[in-house]
Amino acid sequence: MADAVRDPGATPFTLREFVEAGRERLRMEVAVGGRGLEREVLEPMTNRPGLALTGYYGDFAWRRIQLIGQAEQGYLDSLSPEVRLKRIQALFDRQAYCLIFTCGTDIPPDVASIAEAAGAVILKTELLTRVFSHQCTFVLERLGAPAAKMYGTTVEVSGIGVMMEGAPGLGKSETALGLIKRGNALVADDLTCLRKDVATNTLFASASASTRNYMEIRGIGIIHVPSVFGVTAICPEKRLDLVITLKGIKETEGELDRTGLDRLTRTILGVEIPQIVIPVAAGRDLVNLVETAAQHYKLLAAGYDAVADLDARLRLRASEARNDN
Repeated sequence: MADAVRDPGATPFTLREFVEAGRERLRMEVAVGGRGLEREVLEPMTNRPGLALTGYYGDFAWRRIQLIGQAEQGYLDSLSPEVRLKRIQALFDRQAYCLIFTCGTDIPPDVASIAEAAGAVILKTELLTRVFSHQCTFVLERLGAPAAKMYGTTVEVSGIGVMMEGAPGLGKSETALGLIKRGNALVADDLTCLRKDVATNTLFASASASTRNYMEIRGIGIIHVPSVFGVTAICPEKRLDLVITLKGIKETEGELDRTGLDRLTRTILGVEIPQIVIPVAAGRDLVNLVETAAQHYKLLAAGYDAVADLDARLRLRASEARNDN
């Protein structure tokens, strides 16, 4: 039997976290094996073990959560109690660690006993198998998605997810506060949690559970953003579209392209995100600059490039001047 190693690149999570994340959406309850909830989900997918229940164990996907739907339950009911227990026991012998029974099926006491002895977990849900299978995919993918935490403040600016990063004291939170007062929304202050949507190769930003909806403003202290500015001043999660790196103006001397021809990117979790470096100096209006950067990004994403447009206009005028001569 292969070693119990989770998928490379996936974020580890336990059965307890799976149950908590799907409590409302999946309507699950723990029927057997509460102590086993600390076991790690090795592959964030479900498997319907129909062939395994018939006695064929080739390529049995034991690392996945086993889903016992109406078809599997109907087959088990057709077996004698002795054979049924033997087939369930065989799943646990091959390292199956979690079974989910759909359609509100009651767990037979003898099945519960062998699951408890194996240290496995049995969950049950009232949902139909097809509904549960579909919804469960979203929960598992979200939990197992590659993730990272970065020091940065993220704001939704004119529909664009913008993360501001830079050394402490450069004004990230103060800039975010100014953006919020202009009608934009806070996603995360100081620490941004990122998860990767593998299917679309995009990143989504959110705040950690402990600091969500709060900001620290130097000289003022901790504020609860929705209480001060209303619920529209917060955004629980936003796709990350743009990274703005704040640097002291001396750090950027001789580095920045003043025309905007050089397009910078940051690679985070394998995803390339457009990046803009903004020099910070006394008197610079960072709120206005970040807002303008977001609007500029929207134009670029829509296909309008001001640099290319200006270059074309200058070339046209130069050509007309030569013709006039």
